[in-house]
Amino acid sequence: MSAQEVTEAERPRDEEAVARFVERFALLMTEGGMPRMAARVFALIMASEQGAHTAAEIAKRLEISPAAVSGAVRFLTETRLVIRDREPGQRRDVFRVGDEFWYDTLSRKNRAMDDLLAAANEGAAALGPDTPAGRRMAVTGDFLSYLREQLPNLITRWQAERAPR
Repeated sequence: MSAQEVTEAERPRDEEAVARFVERFALLMTEGGMPRMAARVFALIMASEQGAHTAAEIAKRLEISPAAVSGAVRFLTETRLVIRDREPGQRRDVFRVGDEFWYDTLSRKNRAMDDLLAAANEGAAALGPDTPAGRRMAVTGDFLSYLREQLPNLITRWQAERAPR
């Protein structure tokens, strides 16, 4: 193989481009409601080849304090976006994303949606069907009910499409 025939896997990563991606992805996650440091740490772990980093590696790569890392990984582990793990024989924790974390996250959100749906239906009844607030809550309940019904179908279709890959 000549020097010009380097495969994608052998090509060195453009670390500046990766850093820009991490910050852009983190910004989008922050705009979606995730705390800023947690979003940066999550994006960094997602962008890593191993899908994992130690706290020290995170602090160094993002140029943040150990306390900031601690708070971010606490949020990410509590929300189960990352898993705290330990390599055999090592004394340091490793924070990693699971291969199916989007699926796991959506499955949890689907259960949380049940609570929101019940609250929206309760709110619609309490506010009255003939009031603007009651109608808004009824539409919210209808939308959440639709999402609740469709999410398992979407997950099943995704798994079926993904299987041949």
